[in-house]
Amino acid sequence: MRKIIFTKYHALLNDFLIVESKTKLTKVLLSKLAQSICDRRSGVGADGILYLTDSKKADKKFTIVNSDGSFAEKSGNGLRIAGMHLYLRDKRKKKFLFDTGYGLDLVTVQKKIKNGVLLKAELGSPNFLTKEVPVKSKQKYMINAPLKINGLNFPVTCLSVGNPHTVLFVDSFDFDWETLGAAIEFHKAFPERTNVEFVKPVSRKKLLVADWERGAGATGSSGTGAAAAVAAAVTMGIADRNCEVQFSNGSLYIFWNIKTDIIELTGEVQKVVFGEYEL
Repeated sequence: MRKIIFTKYHALLNDFLIVESKTKLTKVLLSKLAQSICDRRSGVGADGILYLTDSKKADKKFTIVNSDGSFAEKSGNGLRIAGMHLYLRDKRKKKFLFDTGYGLDLVTVQKKIKNGVLLKAELGSPNFLTKEVPVKSKQKYMINAPLKINGLNFPVTCLSVGNPHTVLFVDSFDFDWETLGAAIEFHKAFPERTNVEFVKPVSRKKLLVADWERGAGATGSSGTGAAAAVAAAVTMGIADRNCEVQFSNGSLYIFWNIKTDIIELTGEVQKVVFGEYEL
């Protein structure tokens, strides 16, 4: 048996287990570990694991493994959770750089709050080019474009914020959005599958979002999902670049900088528990 040391955190109930190891864990082992430890009945329970290793380019290299054992490119909440983890080790430091394997992302500690810490992550620029999301489409962009599911056309906006997202604007959440989210995640148009956000605009400064996460299913919130929702809404002219994104468990705050084109994500992170797990 291999003993795994973990620390559990959550960002609006989007929960991750930070895993570090003195000996390198292979991709096969990480996938097996995620499926086992993330199980909410027989394991610790989480949406995924964040595997931190040493990096020459950043404070840590950052690998995301979803609860189904698949790997993800980026997680906005995961980045802020990793930042919280390093901050609790050395509170003199307030900025942390992470190497995701797809680029470098900066996390900044903002301030302590009642139940946790407020952190900001810089997520890079959104990309709407279908070939880079990626989406199998003859169109250069899919912005409010039809996607056929079970014979019905759904207007979707597809983009990447470091990982693929599909955004649908809705009038309410009074429908089986989880089933639709799963159908879109595995749609043949998305060769790498996709995250899905159902977005109800409240005003130009506030969006309500229900999130279906690739590899994890329905989650309490999503950092990159919030970023994708705002980027899509701004592009369609229905939201401002500085916007609150409210999930069922609270709000994340997005600022899409018009000068730098960088999306900034701010929200709370809380530590849950530290422990050991035998694999």
